[in-house]
Amino acid sequence: MEAGEFLEWANVHGHRYGTLHSEVDRLFAEGRSVVLEIDVQGGLNVRRVRPDTVLVFIEPPSAEELERRLRGRGTEDEQTIRLRLSNAASELEAAASYDVRVVNDDLDRAVGELADLIDSYETKERSL
Repeated sequence: MEAGEFLEWANVHGHRYGTLHSEVDRLFAEGRSVVLEIDVQGGLNVRRVRPDTVLVFIEPPSAEELERRLRGRGTEDEQTIRLRLSNAASELEAAASYDVRVVNDDLDRAVGELADLIDSYETKERSL
């Protein structure tokens, strides 16, 4: 982090995550598209470094459904669930800064919408 080797990094729910510049640059050099599955902080940090980034926000259909999903996974304790739900409110506010929002109310439909979106940007890039 101190050497500036990360395109983005963040401390999320008590864990550090990041994406190396070198990996993204390598994929772009190969002519490949890059899709990062990162949190809101990371997305906004990538936008600062690479203004041409397309940010897609995947959102739950409701706060109640988000809580149901978190609890249904059975992977986190009550404190972590509360932290995630608390953070979700500010993350949803940040979604306004994103280019596209996809509601994950039906997995197949949401995946199809995301795939179509990626295809449309790749087609646009090839035609330039």
